[in-house]
Amino acid sequence: MRRAAYWLPLLLVVLAAAGCGGGEDSSSPFVPTSGNEPASAPVCPPDWKPGWQKLADRIKAPVYCPSWMPDPLTGQIDGSWNAMKSVLEDRSYLMGFLWYETNVAEVHVNLRGYPDHTDIPTCNGRPCFNDLGPKRTIAGLDIQVYNVNRGADTWHVLYAWKTDGSLYTVSQHVVPEFGLSYGRVTSNLDRIVRGLVRIDPQQS
Repeated sequence: MRRAAYWLPLLLVVLAAAGCGGGEDSSSPFVPTSGNEPASAPVCPPDWKPGWQKLADRIKAPVYCPSWMPDPLTGQIDGSWNAMKSVLEDRSYLMGFLWYETNVAEVHVNLRGYPDHTDIPTCNGRPCFNDLGPKRTIAGLDIQVYNVNRGADTWHVLYAWKTDGSLYTVSQHVVPEFGLSYGRVTSNLDRIVRGLVRIDPQQS
């Protein structure tokens, strides 16, 4: 009994120490997060919301602000990582967020919207989104996964959904050598979709 009383506290200390170590350093901007944690009570961050609200007002249609993005990205339009910003005459938009370092890899996420259109767009006469993956329901949205995509979504896994007669998508680049395997990317996309916040246009 005395031995048990002596070793039990020591064992608890060792187990606690093991539980605290061995994980990824979430403070490092170069290590992608797991994307497995649920996004609770999604809120479009205060620094991000004005840009998404301005976009919704410009195209006169709802947009989806991400409440979470994989490190080191943020979802701030006109922010440091907003590398692509396109709004076409048909009011469709592409907001691309990119971290890139030469000879290392990249973290690249695109968010798109096609107001009043639900057809898959074409890229040089071919569907921009191709190779159907599974259909899933995430946060109440009916998601269609596409595994082979073109244009700005080349080498990306893409999630597409239709809401109120409009098509929306979010995609991320698969970079296995950087730890962004297909499984990691789909986990990230799951978390992005769970954390989307719909921003409606303001009445003018």
